[in-house]
Amino acid sequence: MTTLRDRVNRAAPAGVRDQLKDVLVRYGERTSDRRPLPDFLIIGTKRGGTTSLWNYLIRHPLVPRLWPAWNTKTSHYFEENWHRGERWYRSHFPTDRRRAALRRRYGAPPRAGEAAPLYMFHPLAPRRVHDLMPDVRLIVLLRDPVERAYSHWKERRTEGTEPLGFAAALAAEPERTAGERDRLIADPSYVSNAYDWYTYRARGRYLEHLEPWLDLFDRARVHILPSESLYREPARCYAGVLEFLGLPPHNLGRYEVFNDRRSAPMDPTVRADLEAYFRPHNAALRERLGMRFDWSS
Repeated sequence: MTTLRDRVNRAAPAGVRDQLKDVLVRYGERTSDRRPLPDFLIIGTKRGGTTSLWNYLIRHPLVPRLWPAWNTKTSHYFEENWHRGERWYRSHFPTDRRRAALRRRYGAPPRAGEAAPLYMFHPLAPRRVHDLMPDVRLIVLLRDPVERAYSHWKERRTEGTEPLGFAAALAAEPERTAGERDRLIADPSYVSNAYDWYTYRARGRYLEHLEPWLDLFDRARVHILPSESLYREPARCYAGVLEFLGLPPHNLGRYEVFNDRRSAPMDPTVRADLEAYFRPHNAALRERLGMRFDWSS
């Protein structure tokens, strides 16, 4: 499907694209009182299949894309853009009129949302989300934390923000990220690249970051899905997510994997160390959620 963003990116130089985006954002803010807040959030985890699931969802006729068309899956509102305010956040979602048109056309209510894998990990996001949207539905993808850490490192290497090898990056994580979580809590305007980029082990301690969400939101409003299940059985998992969101079934036919990063296998010594590190964290997660995960640790 060719989007407005695709057409503009091909036809217009960068400066023109930026100006047009500013115009669309301002229009979205002016009409924010006619734009309901989202129905769902995919809050994590990074490198856990959030991009794939998001792309499956926006192929459903009742799941509109974010506005303006440049925002592929997230506004980053509840972490990076909190200072912009609610009007700015509402500007990303469809108007009442657009929602009504979709409902008339397809015979069911639409569901708008975003996918932001940093939300689950950010210490201020759970309370911010709950205070603004106590009834929002939350989708959580959880991947084997050993594989997640390696994939996270590969992404950082590919994007040029990680100069260290995997073992060295793991060893450097405590020093690189020291005090960053406390700074985020102390200063609501603070943005930490280190907390996002270099938290290879920390982001895999899932229960630590899920607990604030589970304390605030009814469990029935939280859909937790093992990433490995999505990879193996995308059609079944997609159908389960649609049911959770109250959307009618929709067969995509093909379920492409997005953002996959091929590489050499992980060093066995590093893998063994990570498996040992995550074993108690994973056991606590399984007990808390009453779920089984097909993970090495």
